[in-house]
Amino acid sequence: MKKQGDLTVAAPVAGAPSEPDGRRRRSQDSRARIVAAMLELIHGGEISPGAEQVAVRAQVGLRTVFRHFNDMDSLYREMSSVIEAELVGMLARPLKGDTWREHVMDLIDRRSQAFEKIGPYKRASDVHRHGSPFLEADHVRLVTALREILKRELPPEIASNPLKLEALDVLMSFEAWSRLRREQGLTPRRAREVLENAVQRLLDA
Repeated sequence: MKKQGDLTVAAPVAGAPSEPDGRRRRSQDSRARIVAAMLELIHGGEISPGAEQVAVRAQVGLRTVFRHFNDMDSLYREMSSVIEAELVGMLARPLKGDTWREHVMDLIDRRSQAFEKIGPYKRASDVHRHGSPFLEADHVRLVTALREILKRELPPEIASNPLKLEALDVLMSFEAWSRLRREQGLTPRRAREVLENAVQRLLDA
């Protein structure tokens, strides 16, 4: 993406877009830069970037930020789309293995990879959930979808066992992954191994 200072203004030529089209293009470019700036700030560890920080990173004026997004919640909607896209990609491929146990283990591996990628964005989303009906609904939808995917892969005797199902749902959640990675300081590989071992023991119990 080019910075503003790199843009070259060309003289009008035959067949060139009209001025309204040019304004629309610039508006779209500004919006894309604002979204990219926010995602970069969050990925860099800024859990709750302000509009001023976003404006500076995007190299646009503060008024431009609010012209495209009425409030910061609108920006977090864009962030949620990044989370959703990553999780959709995780589920796009058929699960590996011939048995349900192998499918569950593959789910752990896929979730570990996806949770690692969306971690900064999900934690930022969670910080603002209490004041955002949209983010709260998005969180509920994500938790529900992951739970249903897990239940789908389990045999009836386990899926219908509340004690095992609830324990598996917690172990394979984003919250468990985040705890292992951040509070307990495990590497991604070690965190995945811990989850695989815990889930296998639970399934065998």
